[in-house]
Amino acid sequence: SYGRTGGKQVVSLRRNDCVYHGLVSFMNNQKQQKPTLTGQRFKTRKRDEKERFDPTQFQESIVQGLNQTGTDLEAVAKFLDASGAKLDYRRYAETLFDILVAGGMLAPGGTLSDDMTRTEYCLFTASEDLETMQAYAQVFNKLIRRYKYLEKGFEEEIKKLLLFLKGFTESERNKLAMLTGILLANGNISASILNSLFNENLVKEGVSAAFAVKLFKSWINEKDINSVAASLRKVGMDNRLMELFPANKRSCEHFSKYFTDAGLKELSDFARNQQSIGARKELQKELQEQMLRGETLKDIIAYVREEMKKTSISEQTMIGIVWTSVMSSVEWNKKEELVTEQAIKLLKQYSPLLKAFTSQGLSELTLLLKIQEYCYDNIHFMKAFQKIVVLLYKADVLSEEVILKWYTESHVAKGKSVFLEQMKKFVEWLKNAEEESESEEEEGD
Repeated sequence: SYGRTGGKQVVSLRRNDCVYHGLVSFMNNQKQQKPTLTGQRFKTRKRDEKERFDPTQFQESIVQGLNQTGTDLEAVAKFLDASGAKLDYRRYAETLFDILVAGGMLAPGGTLSDDMTRTEYCLFTASEDLETMQAYAQVFNKLIRRYKYLEKGFEEEIKKLLLFLKGFTESERNKLAMLTGILLANGNISASILNSLFNENLVKEGVSAAFAVKLFKSWINEKDINSVAASLRKVGMDNRLMELFPANKRSCEHFSKYFTDAGLKELSDFARNQQSIGARKELQKELQEQMLRGETLKDIIAYVREEMKKTSISEQTMIGIVWTSVMSSVEWNKKEELVTEQAIKLLKQYSPLLKAFTSQGLSELTLLLKIQEYCYDNIHFMKAFQKIVVLLYKADVLSEEVILKWYTESHVAKGKSVFLEQMKKFVEWLKNAEEESESEEEEGD
């Protein structure tokens, strides 16, 4: 009896032991298993859904506000300032600017959308005078200063409006041109927006040139031609103004006559000067290439004379171009003691070319001043100045009268003390030689 009972107990304990170890093993396995991500779909909350682009309500709010403020532009500015806190300007920037300019949303091409609310109080319905356009420019200026994020959108709007010019009336174009000129003068927009005016269709029909007249008049009225020039250069537009005209009218003469007749002589002069600068750069580049190809001096001189006739470049301007071309035609040694020797060798070779374009005293002085500036700007040449001048004196490029004039009164400030000291002995020698020559002439008489 005991044995059987004991046997049952042992069996029971073993069974319990197995169950225990099984549970421990299972739990350990559970701990070791890495967590896994399983997909689960959640219903999107209403507020998390992306809002559909629907400018209707926005447009109605802006139109209503403008109808209430009417022609009082101070009240318009205050309304726009306050509305930015309630309305989504960031999302509907294009709609906002369309309404302020044209009274409603613009369809492609510049026509007003028929199915939208519109207002009669906008730029296009305002008086066509500079004072009113200045007041509108202030409205835009205040709005963009208050909501800085509108800056980029506003510039994009102006670019778009310029492309839509054909869809506007002449009066609307004039108002937009005046406003754009004022905004450019105030720095509210970049001059890169003018790129839209080079659109082929606008250029072909003369819309671009007519628009540019009004724009530049208001821009220059606010600032001056120097400010306009600086803004154009900043974005690389200074050499592109000819593109306002079709290819068959793209000449300096036509541009000059068109804008001078329209009362913008300063713009004509600026464009002429820019074209001249461009022509000089091209000429200098071609000269350097001819030198690198080893063209004869006779051929180079003939080419330069022909270019002077074609472009009406003066000899004083040309000698500066020739000097720069010669000095840019080689790689200079970095060692100061060797660079002088290299310069003398090069200038001996090209002295006939320099002589060909220094037939006047003023051209000689221009060259001498160019040499002074070059030696000052390129530090390795500081000690070479006197040797270069003496070489060109001996080669009949520079006369003693011009050298003495430069020494006594016509030098520039750059490196003045160094170069005058270098030239002191040579100048004394020139003066003595001149005195001896004069006394010999007197004795001969």
